[in-house]
Amino acid sequence: MNDWLEQVRWDEHGLVAAVAQDAASGRVLTLAWMNRTALAETARRGEAVYWSRSRQRLWHKGESSGHVQRVVELRLDCDGDAILLRVEQAGGIACHTGRERCFYRKLDKESWVTTDAVIKDPAAIYGKT
Repeated sequence: MNDWLEQVRWDEHGLVAAVAQDAASGRVLTLAWMNRTALAETARRGEAVYWSRSRQRLWHKGESSGHVQRVVELRLDCDGDAILLRVEQAGGIACHTGRERCFYRKLDKESWVTTDAVIKDPAAIYGKT
């Protein structure tokens, strides 16, 4: 039935790393985690569903922001322990900070430097003040 799920090497917590990549630009948007249910639901819906380690529940990306990730393609790496989601990012924002991607800082000598601007204030996205 779901033999393809058996080919994933789940970690000791039943999770696998999931990298979301913009299908058009190739830019890495985020790294999240999936359990079996999240991966199966992602395949079924055609939209990214992750496992939130902090909330301990399934998290349909964009459920509160509207910034869903429409899945173009799912891939499994050579070791079977990482998933690549090639996605179309609704609204152009993948990060809860209001940026295009979660990897918005880079190491410059011995300091993390912010390289990507906020596209939309998170308070405007989530209604927080």
